[in-house]
Amino acid sequence: MANEETSKTEREVVSRNFIEQEIDKDLKEGKYEEVVTRFPPEPNGYLHIGHAKSILLNYGIAKEYGGRFNMRFDDTNPTKEKGEFVDAIKRDVEWLGAKFDGPYFASNYFEKMYEAAVKLIRDGKAYVSDLNAEEMREYRGTLTEPGKDDPNRDRSIEENLDLFERMKNGEFEDGSKVLRAKIDMKSANINMRDPIIYRIAHLHHQNTGDKWCIYPMYDFAHPLEDAFEGITHSICTLEFEDHRPLYNWVVENVGFAHPPRQIEFAKLYLTNVVTGKRYIKKLVEDGVVDGWDDPRLVSIAALRRRGYTPESIQKFVELGGISKANSSTDYAMLEFCIRDDLKTKVSRMYAVVDPVKLVIDNYPEGQVEEFDVPNNPENEELGSRKVTFSRELWIEREDFMEEPPKKYFRLFPGNEVRLMQAYFVKCVGYEKDENGKVTTVHVTYDPESRGGNSPDGRKVKGTIHWVNASDARQVEMRLYENLIDEEKGVYNEDGSMNINPDSLKVVQGYVEPALAEAKAYESFQFVRNGFFVADCKLSRPGQPVFGRVVSLKSSFKLPRA
Repeated sequence: MANEETSKTEREVVSRNFIEQEIDKDLKEGKYEEVVTRFPPEPNGYLHIGHAKSILLNYGIAKEYGGRFNMRFDDTNPTKEKGEFVDAIKRDVEWLGAKFDGPYFASNYFEKMYEAAVKLIRDGKAYVSDLNAEEMREYRGTLTEPGKDDPNRDRSIEENLDLFERMKNGEFEDGSKVLRAKIDMKSANINMRDPIIYRIAHLHHQNTGDKWCIYPMYDFAHPLEDAFEGITHSICTLEFEDHRPLYNWVVENVGFAHPPRQIEFAKLYLTNVVTGKRYIKKLVEDGVVDGWDDPRLVSIAALRRRGYTPESIQKFVELGGISKANSSTDYAMLEFCIRDDLKTKVSRMYAVVDPVKLVIDNYPEGQVEEFDVPNNPENEELGSRKVTFSRELWIEREDFMEEPPKKYFRLFPGNEVRLMQAYFVKCVGYEKDENGKVTTVHVTYDPESRGGNSPDGRKVKGTIHWVNASDARQVEMRLYENLIDEEKGVYNEDGSMNINPDSLKVVQGYVEPALAEAKAYESFQFVRNGFFVADCKLSRPGQPVFGRVVSLKSSFKLPRA
């Protein structure tokens, strides 16, 4: 028994990711009494799938340890930030299911940040510089050569205090002066070479208006925000690893007794998608997509509109795991997660995407039958519905061929198939229009095969779905493919994108009458065609527009445990 318990304990330890192990250690050593994490987006665009990993990781950690999770808008750069993005980010985080304290705003701490900068000046650890941007680059050095001391580095504390206050009062033009931390111009870490911590910017701020004309730099503001809010673990992506020494320098030199601890993890990279905000902005401005929530994008708003669920994204993040090594994840895994989530949740409905008329020549004219159809054979709790059937139906164009190849088991002259839940039918002819396109397929039915079973025991290999033409509703369907040409990759050397010209196909299809009442974000499985969702942006009452979430087929397989 003891061995079993030991083995169990060892497995639990091994299964914990490296962040949890570090937090366990900090708590054991008494560094913190409560775990507090945060998600600090800059409101300069919409969140994407990569942000979902950070949100769910930080929220999950706080929840696991019974702590708190803050959401804070890192709004220290008024040039790109908008209230529109603040609202969108709040919606996305709430939709993902992350319950947060706040939201908080970095701009609400501007007064305290200013006071922190004044403290550094008083302590001889910050100074005002007159160097312009070009001179700053020259003095900074390179990755292989040390920097040179700023000519203003030895200004007196009194002069620096006076100049910094005058910067705040608006006496100087943008770019004419900055406040730098006094650290080490010869540091091997270029981020520690007297980094700029305040700059002048006479700009209107979305939260504070025109109160301030100096703004803190991210590397100064961010650690202070964490410290002000009592964040214990600042969990961020790997590109901030080289900034960690500066993060620690700021909180230690401003004088926090229990400073936050920064821990980095690998970003979530998805193959053949566009996540860069400036690239998405260009796609929107050029009309390639219809907004930041276009279903071909992977912003969280786009994924929601596409029909993805919070649960599917949570599973995707979980499957990706947490590591310190950057890697790329196949988009097929994301598709696997939504298929897996929806397959037992939603009703399986009859819908025809590319319709052709089917006429049952020997079926009584004017007769209408009803069939009781289960809404989801894998979930009895979803119940059943009545589906009508008559002499004329709609079927998929691909379910009929004049001259079929081998192993084609659907309709062709002389072949018999099963109409799903209904009857056996046999093809006896077809009609074409003047362009040679098939318009109508003629069949005869076996009245004894109601329910799709023949009393004489004969077998058919093909089963096709249908929609009753007499009460079907015509609807717009939008069929999505990858926005990027997967064979060419996302970007060219000149920075342009390889856009797939066939990423969107708009068709007119037919659906069961019940689907005409679909509400925005309501999802269904269209039998044999894939999962579809009523588009939240394009649908109108009684006139839904259905977008394909994902097809039914997938080559993705879960890796073995």
